[in-house]
Amino acid sequence: MPLQFDLPFDQLPSYQGTNPRPDDFDSYWDAALSEMHALDPQIEIRPAAFQTPFARCSHLYFTGVGGARIHAKLLEPRHTSEPHPAVLMFHGYSMNSGDWYDKLGYVAAGFTVAALDCRGQGGLSEDNGGVRGWTLRGHIVRGLDDAPEKLLFRQIFLDTAQLARIVMSLPGVDPDRVGATGGSQGGGLTLACAALEPRIKAAAPVYPFLCDYKRVWELDLDVDAYAELRDYFRRFDPTHNRADEIFTRLGYIDVQFLCPRIEADVLMATALLDQICPPSTQFAAYNKIRSRKQVIFYPDYGHETLPGHNDRVFEFMQRL
Repeated sequence: MPLQFDLPFDQLPSYQGTNPRPDDFDSYWDAALSEMHALDPQIEIRPAAFQTPFARCSHLYFTGVGGARIHAKLLEPRHTSEPHPAVLMFHGYSMNSGDWYDKLGYVAAGFTVAALDCRGQGGLSEDNGGVRGWTLRGHIVRGLDDAPEKLLFRQIFLDTAQLARIVMSLPGVDPDRVGATGGSQGGGLTLACAALEPRIKAAAPVYPFLCDYKRVWELDLDVDAYAELRDYFRRFDPTHNRADEIFTRLGYIDVQFLCPRIEADVLMATALLDQICPPSTQFAAYNKIRSRKQVIFYPDYGHETLPGHNDRVFEFMQRL
């Protein structure tokens, strides 16, 4: 099963990544979590126009790190009298939390659902900016020329953990039965959320983004979703004199280095022809997960809908 653009299939289970890890990575994220825990989230829940007889649909707002107001769709089962599970949903890069409709199956099965709008992307969450340097496009490089604490994906990763904490505190939700799922960026955020909120019990990332940036660059796949890496170098380091410094700083928001913190059961999907999020980059993260885990391969698929996988994830979450 050769991967013509990436590692041979039999090398994926041993690949440990290429991007450098900052020496102070753990203290960086411990401080970030302390900042998040100290926040008053100022939670607000407003009824949505969309409603069903069995699902109470609401707009959930909270204040994230840096003062941004963050939005998520919240769907709760109307007819349940005992603690029930919940699932968090994270969307693809530049997109949004999607329609209410595609979340109703979980609610019908007795789940509360919370679907995040990533700050500054296609939904209702706020990006209140406040960084030096380039902001023309691209959240990976947002804040790269400022202090490491200003990296935008630091704040987005923390938003996922803060949403998890809020959902776990909702009346009727069993905090020991909360899962997370998403594809591409949503897959990376699923892993980040499970790492930063280790009470997450089940994580189902699909071809996770935001892993092993230097490997993407070495494969000449810093295009499409990763195009901002090439744009940044072309504009600000055209001779790559600062390459080591830049990739090390990106290491703060490289999901692979958060993965050892995960305690959840993990079900990952990897499409072996994926040239948007190359399989080796996904395995840089997967191979660092120490909890119970499984990967499902789709040999003939790229970064696209994977037949039957939504059903697999639904069945996986029903074990909560």
